[in-house]
Amino acid sequence: MKTAISLPDVIYFEAEETAQNLGISRSALYLSALTDYLKRNNRKNITQKLNEVYNDDYYAEFEPIANAALESIRELTKNDTW
Repeated sequence: MKTAISLPDVIYFEAEETAQNLGISRSALYLSALTDYLKRNNRKNITQKLNEVYNDDYYAEFEPIANAALESIRELTKNDTW
């Protein structure tokens, strides 16, 4: 599918030079750049990556520390009047 876009001159000329240096067409460069952008910024991919980072194993590793900290706070504040 053909489409028209507007770019600042500096970006256009840099893209032209980059495509030429890579030995690919301008269209191939734009396709590659847009594909990469969409992959990096797809909400589903972002959610999936966050879920991988903050999976149960992540929390399990720090659970003993968190529990110890909570117990320490409970012990330190057991006689406090709120």
